[in-house]
Amino acid sequence: MQFGIFSVGDVTLDPTTGHMPSEGERIQAIVKIAKHAEEVGLDVFATGEHHNPPFYPSSPTTLLGYIGAQTEKIILSTTTTLITTNDPVKIAEDFGMLQHLVGGRTDLVLGRGNTAPVYPWFGKSPQDSLELTIENYALLRRLWDEETVTWSGKFRTPLHNFTVTPRPLDEVAPFVWHGSIRTPQIAELAAYYGDGFFANNIFWPKEHYIRLINLYRERFEHYGHGTASQAIVGLGGQFFMRRNSQDAKRDFRPYFDNAPVYGHGPSMEEFTAQTPLTVGSPAEFVEKTLAFRDYFGDYQRQLFLVDHAGLPLKTVLEQLDLLGEVLPELKAGFAEGRPADVPEGPTHAARVAARSAAMSGSETAETDAGSGTGSAATASAEATAGATAR
Repeated sequence: MQFGIFSVGDVTLDPTTGHMPSEGERIQAIVKIAKHAEEVGLDVFATGEHHNPPFYPSSPTTLLGYIGAQTEKIILSTTTTLITTNDPVKIAEDFGMLQHLVGGRTDLVLGRGNTAPVYPWFGKSPQDSLELTIENYALLRRLWDEETVTWSGKFRTPLHNFTVTPRPLDEVAPFVWHGSIRTPQIAELAAYYGDGFFANNIFWPKEHYIRLINLYRERFEHYGHGTASQAIVGLGGQFFMRRNSQDAKRDFRPYFDNAPVYGHGPSMEEFTAQTPLTVGSPAEFVEKTLAFRDYFGDYQRQLFLVDHAGLPLKTVLEQLDLLGEVLPELKAGFAEGRPADVPEGPTHAARVAARSAAMSGSETAETDAGSGTGSAATASAEATAGATAR
């Protein structure tokens, strides 16, 4: 089970001091936050992608590459890489380069974003959102999986004998999650390719995400990638902790009430009752987070939003310290009773090993076939290993 944090990259007024950070302040702050996330023992740091104020992260791989040079272990990811408005060739190139620079410790969450005006800025139409997602991802997969690609489609110029550079590190592409907060077609897409599904459950009640995740698991099994329990699921979440619950509610309330996304809407108490947000003590946070397993089953990655709504850097670092303190309890709780066939969170090293096993199995199958001793069981094992290595 992997734990980490993600940032949407908002530049927001601190309602308690009136301080409005500059974009430069927020960019420097997020680097410190990511480094501290590794220091407290977290597994993943992820950033969103936005191209409009009040957000700063327009170039996620640039940011992640800079952070990667100052960290050693933490996986560097995105919570949205815009598959609709980015050129698949550029995605393949940028993440291939990042992969090499950070020794494989990167993956990405592909999504459509939630800002319709972005589409025409990149020459696209929001009405084509789903078609763009399907076509662009099909091309991205081929660019990573095939040495030379000849391709034509609806939304970009054709490619003739094209090879993306650099090639994926160790011949294994970055692991792909498909992110969605509302769209079943994205869960279907993730299942079709045997990729991960990231449900960023920070705004809506759990019942909504249970439906999406169950659909993904069912279709993952339908497409032959493994059992439903072996599907790769990630969740979002958010919290604000203090040593006691009263202090947490007092300190976070002004930030909640003025947050760009949910401020001036439901009360903090209503929101915490209806969504995964925890505002309280470390014990309350652990209890609520461990309950996610009851709703969604065993899963692989849990990310939390902690640096939004104008919270100052000092406070965010304090939140990470508290998260680090309860991390062993969270990991132990999620590990207890976890079935042996449930996969761990994806890492480059594990995927390289799976690819090697698949290649070895393929060679064995060819030898067996030549001697007349091949078996359906061998073929099934190869298919499973190949899906894992994808």
